[in-house]
Amino acid sequence: MKRLRSSVIILTAALTLALFPGCGKAVAEKWAYSHEPDVDVFVLYDNGKAVYKDAEYTYSSDDTHYTLTDKQGNTLKLRYVIDGDRMLLYETSVYRRDPEEPGSGLAGKWVHENGRNMFRFTKDGQFDEDGYFYGHYNAREDEGTIKLMYSDPLQDCILYYDLNGDELTIEYPWPMVHSGEKTNEKGQTTIPANTGK
Repeated sequence: MKRLRSSVIILTAALTLALFPGCGKAVAEKWAYSHEPDVDVFVLYDNGKAVYKDAEYTYSSDDTHYTLTDKQGNTLKLRYVIDGDRMLLYETSVYRRDPEEPGSGLAGKWVHENGRNMFRFTKDGQFDEDGYFYGHYNAREDEGTIKLMYSDPLQDCILYYDLNGDELTIEYPWPMVHSGEKTNEKGQTTIPANTGK
């Protein structure tokens, strides 16, 4: 009888774990792009695990970066800035100088590795982003930053960059909100009660 009771307890525990694999993984934070507030992009768990763009990682963080490590040991560093209940998450992209529009230094046309996105920087401080957004820029080589001042009603932003010959690596800031966050007709942000905070 004792053996039967032990078997039932073990079987019940195994079934419970099989049916509820997410148990024990408390969500610490869930972040989404501000333009898609209902789609989780970056989820941090209390147990040191994270999901970023549907890929699983372990993570650590300091005051400026999240360091994500995948199962193969590859690491990804994401710069971030917290601003109240929002976050700027800097995503890294690589651009190559367009040989049809050569330039020197930062000046010239830079095409993203996906072949669709691009930046064009002129020597007189103007920029073109993807052929849609225009404005002026100020590059600070000593800080590794480019401040984009848009002509359109977009907020100015600061990019981090590294220029290595004909390769330009840019850390671009994406405004993030807690997943499920909504904006009302007055442009005010409302956050649902179950944000994981």
